[in-house]
Parts: sequence; C-alpha cells; structure tokens
Amino acid sequence: MAASLEFLPTMVFAVVMLSWFAFVVVFVARKNPPPPPDSKRDRISILGIALQAVSYGVVWSVHRPFFTPIVRMRKELEVLAAIVTMLVAIGSVWFVSSAVRSLGKHWSIAARLVEGHKLVTEGPYRVVRNPIYTGMFGMLLATGLAIGHWIGLLIAIVVFAVGTVIRVQSEERLLREAFGAEFEAYTRRVPAVVPFLF
Repeated sequence: MAASLEFLPTMVFAVVMLSWFAFVVVFVARKNPPPPPDSKRDRISILGIALQAVSYGVVWSVHRPFFTPIVRMRKELEVLAAIVTMLVAIGSVWFVSSAVRSLGKHWSIAARLVEGHKLVTEGPYRVVRNPIYTGMFGMLLATGLAIGHWIGLLIAIVVFAVGTVIRVQSEERLLREAFGAEFEAYTRRVPAVVPFLF
C-alpha cells in the first residue's frame, strides 16, 4: 500500500498549484467596470493587506522537503489529509470566485465605499460577511498542508489572522457608518470570516 500512495503528495501539490493559478485568474481575468468615485476609503486596511501578504510569504518560504507529509502519520491519515487539502484548495477558489461575482463593482483591494454602494448579503455573503478572506485563509491553509513546515504554517496563520482582523474592522467601520442598523442586523446573524469562530 505504501508504494501505491507515493503519488499522493505529488497529486496534492499539483491540485494546490492549479488552485493557486485559478485563484489568481479570478482577480486578474475579471472584467472591471469603470470604477465609480470613492465616497469613503479607510487606508488602515493597507496594513492588513500587507500582513496577509507576509503570511503567504511565510508559508511559501518556510517549507518542508517537497512531496512529503506535513507530519509523520499513519497512511490512512495521510490519505485523509491529502483529500482535505485538495478539497480546501478547490473550495477556496470556488468561494472567492463566487464572492467576487456577488460583489461586482463594489469589490476593491482596500476598504472603500463607492457612490451608490449597496450592502451585499447574497451568495457566499449569506455564510460569512467576508468570504474572500475565508477563501484566502483556505488557500493559505491548503498551501501550508501541501508544502509548508508546520511551524511556518502556524506562524503564517497568526500573521494572517492579525491582518484579517485589521481588514475586517476597517471595512466594517465603513459599512457600519453607511448602513447602520441594517449592517448591525447582518453582523448578528452572519459570522465575519469563519463560521462558529469569528
């Protein structure tokens, strides 16, 4: 059985790399409508973006030998970990793609409101208030499970979490000002990034 599983780390690596390609395509290939003028922008979200980027740098640079499991485990668990990793990568790309489609012209990298901004609560926004960050976290996790050293993955998760909290607070401050009670009701029924946790 051990010999028959030698392909598994290679397959996980390939699925995660293809997912990264699709993840990038979601943002690069989308048709950008003419940007409406900003009505409000919060520049502190740039710090959150930088920390999220650093977390990806950590998970990519602090890695174990390629095509090896993240920790020693029984073969059955290795198969399960491989399946979970691939599902997380593919699911993350789908979730982000769905979120970007739902946002349409309201999507931007840094926190901002545009003229005529509407509160988007459909699609993946029914599951979490910030599904793009959920998908980004999924890609971080899948990458760490596929190639990262467990110490690097833990560090990356902490850095990503700090960056995400900064971005969520920055964006939600703008949304709270713009939508008041409607946004408050939304925050009470839908978690920010991770169901049942945050």
